[in-house]
Amino acid sequence: MTIQTISRHVLAAALLVVGTSVPALAAGPGFKLPVAQTGEEIYVQACQSCHQPGGKGGSGAGSYPALAHNPKLGAAAYPITTILRGRAAMPWFAGTLSAEQIASLVTYLRTHFGNDYPAPVTAEDVKKLSVNLPTSGGE
Repeated sequence: MTIQTISRHVLAAALLVVGTSVPALAAGPGFKLPVAQTGEEIYVQACQSCHQPGGKGGSGAGSYPALAHNPKLGAAAYPITTILRGRAAMPWFAGTLSAEQIASLVTYLRTHFGNDYPAPVTAEDVKKLSVNLPTSGGE
């Protein structure tokens, strides 16, 4: 098993523990989140269980960086690439979230939780960074 596969299973278990129902998550790469379109909806469904309400991050079964007051979000390419490709124990979302959903999520992260990076991220920004990116997360 690769770290990406293990991460996906850990994320699925975490979502089930907190009561979030995303049954397709266990299916592996390419699962689709139900109807969430706004950055806030996507954060609540896919990110909050690890990064916590308010983006404060946490630790326990793993270490989840704070998104609140995070200077790394200043350059939009950083969160876009992280969401597309995953990082450390975080699963990738390429092929799971659309370019529009990722743009909405990144814009939300950059304008909430004490972050003040108001330049909106577009689906085109996401598409430029996802060129030649396998939708299977590289497994």
